[in-house]
Amino acid sequence: MTGRPVRARPEGDATGGRRPAASAAGEPPAAGERRAVGERRAEGEPSAAADLRPRCWWAPGTEPRDPLMVAYHDDEWGVPAHGDAALFERLALESFQAGLSWSTILHRRDAFRRAFAGFDPATVAAFTPTDVGRLLADAAIVRNRAKIEATVANARGVVAIAREAGSFDGWLWDQLDGPPRRLPPTATRADVPSTDPLALRLSRELRERGFRFVGPTIVYAFMQSVGMVDDHLPDCWRYGG
Repeated sequence: MTGRPVRARPEGDATGGRRPAASAAGEPPAAGERRAVGERRAEGEPSAAADLRPRCWWAPGTEPRDPLMVAYHDDEWGVPAHGDAALFERLALESFQAGLSWSTILHRRDAFRRAFAGFDPATVAAFTPTDVGRLLADAAIVRNRAKIEATVANARGVVAIAREAGSFDGWLWDQLDGPPRRLPPTATRADVPSTDPLALRLSRELRERGFRFVGPTIVYAFMQSVGMVDDHLPDCWRYGG
């Protein structure tokens, strides 16, 4: 299939089909070409020479080519992300993707940001049942009660970690031992894992802290998204950037 694979079921603690995995079908720049996060072009703006550069198999999305998928691949996926709100947003969106395509989530991203107060953890942590009802009535987002309530619970978890460790950002990146792992130059699509030992450990700890929808494959996809691992393939222009 094209695009990031659909996860077949909501994930609590089981491993399942995810974006770049050996069982999936369809989800790195030359050194020095990667844009800094603050230098990205506007979301959805087509990459320069977009059709001329090789990419990971999932990047184009379904036909016709999805510019949001291409831009996400080129500018965000595998790029280290920082800031509690930015990290909380990525975790929430990965959770909402369960059972859906990543393209569906990207095309609703602005609506998610409006609905969840820009993913400010403290604001979302204070959401009430009235807010949950408002979100369930918002046709612009994914109206799934379990995912919405999990996002509110996870915001409270992010706030608790920030209170304990100074920031969720610092706590999260401290889990990484050394620089982000990159695929070897001989890697193929079959070598892209759906989880790894760090994702398993992080998933377990997050669940112990009350987070929901943070099974190991969701956590690994989150790690890919925020650059804690770099799974761009060697034949992709983003490899090694």
